[in-house]
Amino acid sequence: MVGFGLGTLRYVPEESKDKVISDEDVLGTLLKVFQALFLNDFNKQSEILTMLPESVKSKYQDLLAVEHQGVKLLENRHQQQSTFKPEEILYKTLGFSVAQATSSLISAGKGVFVTKGLVPKGTVVSMYPGTVYQKYEPIFFQSIGNPFIFRCLDGVLIDGNDKGISKVVYRSCNGRDRLGPLKMSDSTWLTSEIHNPLAVGQYVNNCSNDRAANVCYQEFDVPAVFPIELKQYLPNIAYSYDKQSPLRCVVLVALRDISQGEELFSNYYTIVS
Repeated sequence: MVGFGLGTLRYVPEESKDKVISDEDVLGTLLKVFQALFLNDFNKQSEILTMLPESVKSKYQDLLAVEHQGVKLLENRHQQQSTFKPEEILYKTLGFSVAQATSSLISAGKGVFVTKGLVPKGTVVSMYPGTVYQKYEPIFFQSIGNPFIFRCLDGVLIDGNDKGISKVVYRSCNGRDRLGPLKMSDSTWLTSEIHNPLAVGQYVNNCSNDRAANVCYQEFDVPAVFPIELKQYLPNIAYSYDKQSPLRCVVLVALRDISQGEELFSNYYTIVS
């Protein structure tokens, strides 16, 4: 498993492979959050809207009209629409927000906390961002001294490091897959201005003897029907351009209700070679 030079590797133990919630529930949550983010950013989406079918465009205009209590918006939306921060959108949509901060564990560095609201058991609480590598693809140089590599059950790897060569590779793939104004993934998790507030999963620390896991990892393949205009919020991208296989994502799901102020702890294992 660590034969190709990975120094440390996070992976989900075999006995945890059963999914806590269904793929439909994961998809439903992501669509709900991404759609709310899209509507909040509506003024900046004009180039993208010109590329969408009329039916899709009018769906968003109807949703916006409902949100603005029937205000006819398209003539003067720029005067009326105040935008919220992404974490506020997350709170308005799912009833909680999460953010990275200094971990409560000594010497653990960063961690992820529920900053507002309550996370109900069985809810997607964050996503693990990064470049997705098939098991035969080269990741040796990116892996040196990199504690952010996650191994999926089938050997697929996700590099969630936001620095160095990992950052360069992600940005390069992000530029490669772009279709005019349509971005196929979100690279803002590499910056301090994160557009998708769920994309902090790489900073969740491992559980310990005195800190039980309150979240677990779950793999999710993005279905072909995923709306193209919402892909700009997906914090993952394939290392190789491959239309055949679906994009792998990893989400973190709450194992119990998690209250405001609590730190998230996961059930991954770390192998050090």
